[in-house]
Amino acid sequence: DCLGTPIVYSPVKADLTGNIKKIRAVYDSNPSKFKTLQNILEVEKEMHGSAWPKTGATLALMWLKRGLKFMLVLLQSISDGERDEEHPNLIRVNAMKAYEIALKKYHGWMLQKLFMGSVYALPYKSDLLKALEKGKEVKEEESIEKIHQFLSRVTPILDAIYEMYTKMNAELSYKA
Repeated sequence: DCLGTPIVYSPVKADLTGNIKKIRAVYDSNPSKFKTLQNILEVEKEMHGSAWPKTGATLALMWLKRGLKFMLVLLQSISDGERDEEHPNLIRVNAMKAYEIALKKYHGWMLQKLFMGSVYALPYKSDLLKALEKGKEVKEEESIEKIHQFLSRVTPILDAIYEMYTKMNAELSYKA
């Protein structure tokens, strides 16, 4: 909801939410068996054989981690002060950097073009920060500090998920 224009970003939100629901459904089916994300991947690898990792919660987590990586790179870029000097309140530069790092190589030509068009619907940096503060008026420096704290906690978790995918040879490189 922080990214503004609902009609433009509702498919992205639906995709992320759908991936979370798929992972949650597997966990809920047997919480004692699926205590960790790694347990889910290991069981699905055994269950699905040659179809793995192209199925189930493994595939959902792969796309979820990519989406989360996009968000973390976007926030890191904003908090690092990267910006378009001519338009300092726009976050297109940050979004483009995040897209290049996290998603572009997994998207075909059509999705790449859709993304390029969608950056024009992004909110202003000031509106994004206000949305992250749930509408409260907070100094930009305070918001940036909260982003730093968030990133310091979440980045190691996401890094561990990426490492798990590498170790388990679960990463797929096909384009959507």
